[in-house]
Amino acid sequence: MSIQNLTNSFSGKKIFITGHTGFKGSWLAFLLHELGAEVMGFGLAPETSDNHFDLLKLEGKIKHVIGDIRDTSLIANTLIEFQPEYVFHLAAQALVRPSYDDPAATFSTNVIGSVNLLDAVRQCESVRSLVYITSDKCYENVEWIWGYRENDRLGGRDPYSASKAAAEIAFSSYTRSFFDQRPLLGAASTRAGNVIGGGDWAVDRIIPDCIRAIEAGESVKLRNPGATRPWQHVLEPLSGYLLLATRLYDEPKEWGGSWNFGPATNEVRTVKDVAEVIVSHLGRGRVEVVESKTQPHEARLLQLNCDKAHQLLGWHPRWHVEKTLEATAVWYKTVMNGGDAEAITRSQIHEFFQEQA
Repeated sequence: MSIQNLTNSFSGKKIFITGHTGFKGSWLAFLLHELGAEVMGFGLAPETSDNHFDLLKLEGKIKHVIGDIRDTSLIANTLIEFQPEYVFHLAAQALVRPSYDDPAATFSTNVIGSVNLLDAVRQCESVRSLVYITSDKCYENVEWIWGYRENDRLGGRDPYSASKAAAEIAFSSYTRSFFDQRPLLGAASTRAGNVIGGGDWAVDRIIPDCIRAIEAGESVKLRNPGATRPWQHVLEPLSGYLLLATRLYDEPKEWGGSWNFGPATNEVRTVKDVAEVIVSHLGRGRVEVVESKTQPHEARLLQLNCDKAHQLLGWHPRWHVEKTLEATAVWYKTVMNGGDAEAITRSQIHEFFQEQA
């Protein structure tokens, strides 16, 4: 999809995004605003003083409500009053380690919060296309070396992964019980690999951890250096979500189900590889391995099989891992040196979709 194709699909459309203040959500909200869409965001206030939402000045660009997705009446009233045609659900507690610290909050946000969104859509007849984002960690991870397919078993050892599997089950129930009976509504769930890019300052993620350490003049400390992840730039899954959303809108009953969006198997890198490349691109900093025997369990091997998206949707990743890491480092280096976050974000969006044309 090129920028022109996307503009043709989304310009003038009313689009509702949960989690719009987060990393992926702010990229999506900015992108859709740039395409001429009327965007309504719903989510918590940004968690950090440095954040992509504020740097992009989204407060003045889109409509939005600061609220908790666990607030049943607020999410329903906001969505129904706005009457969107498209809904993208990204709001979540999105990290593994905090899910050990507060498992109840993780389950209530990721399961009950998601059910609240699904029920709001059930009550809102204007919705034509629902893209319900969960996680690649929704699969029962048995540490095998090949990619998980959309029909593989759901599950999760840690509370975060289990909550995402449960959110998928809730989605399946609502789809079969309610959405399938609405001929003009298309709904699909999506699962993406580890997403990186400029504008992420979340605690306990490898790129933000690198940036914070470098800015503080400290070493980048790695707790699990050998863990492999399917790293991809944030625009990769977003391009998949947007393509899928347009198909759901045009042919509601042809494109439902679940979809994986991830990089090729040869794009997998270890956490240590990623940290070292970021340090190299930024020209300063150092990497230090500090392994702890008391850390909670996290999966070491995780890969998605994306044949379904490749063959049926025609979606393919555009940036290889080296380009992804370079673009990420360039974004942070620009902003750290006083550059305009809005300008570099816009530039990378146009570069990415130009290569897709």
